[in-house]
Amino acid sequence: VQLQASGGGLVQAGGSLTLSCAASGSTFNSYTWSWYRQAPGKQRDLVAVIDSDGTTNYAESVEGRFTISRDNAKNTVYLQMNSLKPEDTAVYYCQSRSPDWFIYWGQGTQVTVSS
Repeated sequence: VQLQASGGGLVQAGGSLTLSCAASGSTFNSYTWSWYRQAPGKQRDLVAVIDSDGTTNYAESVEGRFTISRDNAKNTVYLQMNSLKPEDTAVYYCQSRSPDWFIYWGQGTQVTVSS
């Protein structure tokens, strides 16, 4: 199983970015997908989760600004990020978790929000 994250970049505060994470090597319809982020010198934190039935949960800091979605036909999960703030600056990682709790990580994509 391989996860390939993309879509990061430099954006001004208030702007938007969409991250993508494409998976290969398995069928992911039953998997739970998550996005995490890690700022310099800080721990990796959970940002958003989407279950196999489409149920979503968000960290309080991104609630109402970020949207996680999945396209099972493409084995891809997305993170739409709106109203970005400088404190959203981090490396963003996608994670996929199988029903029997095997966990896979993408390589990370840098998001930088300038003030």
